[in-house]
Amino acid sequence: MELARTNYSSGAPLEEKAGYSRMVKTGPFIFVGGTTSVQGDGSVYGENDPYAQTKYVLEKQIKLIEQAGASLENIIKVKIYTTNMSFTGEIIKAYSELLHDIRPLCTVIGISALNRPAQLVEIELDAVLFAC
Repeated sequence: MELARTNYSSGAPLEEKAGYSRMVKTGPFIFVGGTTSVQGDGSVYGENDPYAQTKYVLEKQIKLIEQAGASLENIIKVKIYTTNMSFTGEIIKAYSELLHDIRPLCTVIGISALNRPAQLVEIELDAVLFAC
């Protein structure tokens, strides 16, 4: 089986410089790389607010997968990295507002740091195109 590959960029300058894509679609599989709440102007959305950052990132990723022909229902796995596990309640609150009824796999992982101290959350997301 031959699977076509499409790379998607979010327009972040580092993607071109480092040589990575924000999202890759291969056949029916869609993989969204680790995404934080950095905005187009370089500022951090929801600075020091895990709820706001989680919601912002998930909404950003949902818009990305829509470009690849997917929707919320196609999300099968979410990995959420946080710099402080005490933020889990706020993170899950934002996550649940969007994905509660979809019920993808979800893992929250504690890490020591992200690129900037104001960044508290980074999210990876996988989706599969199938009949919903």
